[in-house]
Amino acid sequence: MDSLITAAARALAAGDPLGALNRVALRDDPPALALRGIAMAQLGDFVRAKALVRSAARAFGAKEAVARARCVVAEAEIALVSRDLGWPEKALDAARITLEAHGDRVNAAHARYLEIRRQLLIGHLDLAERTLAGLDASLFPPALRAAHELAVAGIAMRRLHAKTAHAALTRAAQAARLAAIPALTAEVENASLALHTPAARQLARGKERLLLLEDVEALLASKALVVDGCRRVMCNAGEMVWLARRPVLFELASALGEAWPDDVPRDALIERAFRARHPDESHRARLRVEIGRLRKALRMLADVSATTRGFTLEPHSAREVVVLAPPVEEKHADVLAFLIDGESWSSSALALALGASQRNVQRALDALAATGKVQSFGRGRARRWMTPLMPGFATALLLPASLPND
Repeated sequence: MDSLITAAARALAAGDPLGALNRVALRDDPPALALRGIAMAQLGDFVRAKALVRSAARAFGAKEAVARARCVVAEAEIALVSRDLGWPEKALDAARITLEAHGDRVNAAHARYLEIRRQLLIGHLDLAERTLAGLDASLFPPALRAAHELAVAGIAMRRLHAKTAHAALTRAAQAARLAAIPALTAEVENASLALHTPAARQLARGKERLLLLEDVEALLASKALVVDGCRRVMCNAGEMVWLARRPVLFELASALGEAWPDDVPRDALIERAFRARHPDESHRARLRVEIGRLRKALRMLADVSATTRGFTLEPHSAREVVVLAPPVEEKHADVLAFLIDGESWSSSALALALGASQRNVQRALDALAATGKVQSFGRGRARRWMTPLMPGFATALLLPASLPND
């Protein structure tokens, strides 16, 4: 491998894409195409990056299996950062197996971390945890150790384990400093912001306050009966009742929880659950049916008792009832939450991550765009969505450890 290719690879590993391009911008040999693609990815031009990396993979040919596998890993990361979550997993898995068979453990591990990051994005926490458990970060260079700790922190935050996330991010920051990659350090800092940003709102006895992740963790571990509007679940002392697929019951539970220990008038419950401003006897009959279903669903945690004017929630053992609401009151808050990461998403990728239909996601995006909360660019299948404020750098884990081993 000639000196310019080696120097360009080292510049990319250090987070200097412009330095790499200065060395290989005018070359069209396969190694130069691959490095140019990685450089363009680090600069945020993912369309051009993907084309260059694919060209490099074709140019390497079947006899250069390791080089081709590295290009596949690079293309997979470009797909991940550009939120192309439908990119074929089997191709990445085959590339990883090839790299492992030829002794390229660093890039093989990098492929594993890409799998984990995709699993986190689409909410497969158990699978991500199992994949992560098979990796020993101490054997890898600092950039991959930072990737490992960021994955640990990502899982911990989604599991609402604030202390574990804090510790993992501290280790990630140390590894990022050793790697000396500015974008990687910025990625860790951005991840740390999540621990210092309100994760939910607490509604109790007519009062509201913002909670950090550690506050949410403490609340869920307390003796309170929690109506969790972020996950649409009710929980107390380890017992959980999931209402995510029963929106009417959840709306009734939320209304009763917000008013506790007082009752809620029947007409108010009808308006909240059925969106009916002028209730009639059919609405009242339906309310009785839904209250009966709610009673049955909550029988392990609480009772729903009738009063003269409505209904009230009576927990069996909890000392109080607290409602957790998302930090932002927004009809399409779940869609907005994904876009706030600063990356550009397709509607199909959002549908995959949310477990929703693409049609419903597109309606939510159109509604958010009408209020100026999101914006789109591109047309047709290339259309992407993002929040108006976008960071000026690509995701920091973008190809940080792609130094050639030859």
